[in-house]
Amino acid sequence: MRNVRRLRLSRLPPAQSEALRVVSRCLGREAAYLVGGAVRDALLGLTFDDLDLAVPSGAAALARRLAETDGGTYVELDAERGSARALLRVAGTTVQVDVTNFRGPTLPDDLADRDFTVNALAVPVRGLARGAATVVDPRGGLADLRRRRLRLATPDAIVRDPVRALRGIRLEALLRFRLDAGAARAIRRDAAALGRVAAERVGQEIVAILRLAGSASVVRRAEGLGVLAAVIPETVAMRGVTQPAPHRFDVLEHSLRALTAADRLVARIGALGPWGDLIATHLAEPLGGGITRREALKLAALLHDVAKPETRAVIDGRIRFFGHDGLGAERVRTVGERLRLPASATRIVETLIRHHLRPMHLEQAGRVTRRARYRFFRDLGDESRDLLLLTLADGAAVRGLSPFAVWRRSGLVRELMAGWQEDRQARAVPSLLRGEDVMGAFGLAPGPAVGHLLARAREAQDTGLVATREQALAHLRIRLGRRPLPPGKGSVI
Repeated sequence: MRNVRRLRLSRLPPAQSEALRVVSRCLGREAAYLVGGAVRDALLGLTFDDLDLAVPSGAAALARRLAETDGGTYVELDAERGSARALLRVAGTTVQVDVTNFRGPTLPDDLADRDFTVNALAVPVRGLARGAATVVDPRGGLADLRRRRLRLATPDAIVRDPVRALRGIRLEALLRFRLDAGAARAIRRDAAALGRVAAERVGQEIVAILRLAGSASVVRRAEGLGVLAAVIPETVAMRGVTQPAPHRFDVLEHSLRALTAADRLVARIGALGPWGDLIATHLAEPLGGGITRREALKLAALLHDVAKPETRAVIDGRIRFFGHDGLGAERVRTVGERLRLPASATRIVETLIRHHLRPMHLEQAGRVTRRARYRFFRDLGDESRDLLLLTLADGAAVRGLSPFAVWRRSGLVRELMAGWQEDRQARAVPSLLRGEDVMGAFGLAPGPAVGHLLARAREAQDTGLVATREQALAHLRIRLGRRPLPPGKGSVI
């Protein structure tokens, strides 16, 4: 983009180009400008999805007119600030167009109120829709684009909106730019102000960071600038907490390396043998709020040892962390609720941390019995494969190995990964016993005791101990150590 001063419509993706033409036809005599990330990415030759427009006034009215074009959808965003959204159906897809009133009396005032100079660029919509238009650049953003530099649009940009600290760190990785010294200083100085920002906005930025292929490097950068401590203060105590051999790193470094390993697993999930495609589909499951199982796994990798500082003890000369799994699950639930993450995502991360030692305990026990494997899948359910991936990431971070090296060495993880499909197939077979069978055979009234016996019978069925209804009832009689009571007594166990 050497010395670019004009933006051509052909630099925009086809659907966004058509959407901009629709905007131009709806303008009348009004002025409107394409601003922010869309201009930046078009100049860089990157693809993008959404369009952001700035207008002197009447943003909601323009968005409503756009939505009325070809059956679009209108969404009010912020009535007080004058911003609204139109969802346009163009070129066989939906393009989101956000329209906002100027943040000041003039366009330069509006652009000065933005985060970084590379986002403080604007292009007149009407001229661009005709083929090309001059880029409005009052803050020197074009020069910063050429230098691949993130510079604050104004010195107090972070103070005015502390979420920009997170966004700047994310943009460094996304664009492969670098924060200049002034921006880095401002972020380090003002990061603590993130505590006063609406939790939903902070949570959305955290999720956006976890979606990046190299999320670990971004989190490490956030830690170095004091941003991680501001958004997840539980991580502060992790630094410097030493661990016993075979660990090579303190708790925080170990956790950052576990996140790196999770990044690598997600990027090359196909390397996990014949289960790669199935696991990839599983990890792509949406959990709401733009988060998938993939991001939940990464968050679990970062926070799986969050309670180690609280539980560290030296017993008989050995460093121990008794109960850090259970306490860690409680701590991460607090983190999820504070960041307003979807309840389903928080529940999954909590489950993974609560059980993250379980595969290690199974391995220490030697041979994994059919019953132990059954109970592993019964207790973990849909999170069983996620936990095995976390086990690989955790194991890799102990000495700084590749998670794929851990995969090749760990017969237990491979065995359990293979066993997941067998477990699903076994559970698909109808149960040998129903509630009526148990109540009739043991003289029980409906209640928890019936469910308890049915669960025992199902475990015996799925582990191959029984194959018929009669065998299942006999198994329960042996387990209870008594004969069935006459029907109708309604006894309980």
